[in-house]
Amino acid sequence: MDKQRSLDKQRLRRKYRVRKRTRGTAERPRLCITRTLRNITVQLIDDESGKTLASASTQDKGLSGALKYGGNADAASAVGKAIAERATAAGYKTVCFDRGPYKYHGRVAALAAAAREAGLEF
Repeated sequence: MDKQRSLDKQRLRRKYRVRKRTRGTAERPRLCITRTLRNITVQLIDDESGKTLASASTQDKGLSGALKYGGNADAASAVGKAIAERATAAGYKTVCFDRGPYKYHGRVAALAAAAREAGLEF
């Protein structure tokens, strides 16, 4: 129990450290990642108005049928491509990347690389 409590504290400190420098505006929204063991979700957020501009997830009907499992790097790259397409359709080319409490490794890095390849600029 003590180990889990210390891991939660580390994750919370990491989240605060990343978020204090990351703010989304109307011109450059924040690309926020939420990762679980089975799924990954991405949102474009305008922090000034407090609105979600676009989102993509492994649980979306279009993506979940094409994916075998939502908790791997292949699924993360598919979500990265989907959010890049939805962001460009909404008129956003540049975003501010918010990895949250997650390290830039594995699924988070795969999602970012796929979004960059599809046309988003961080």
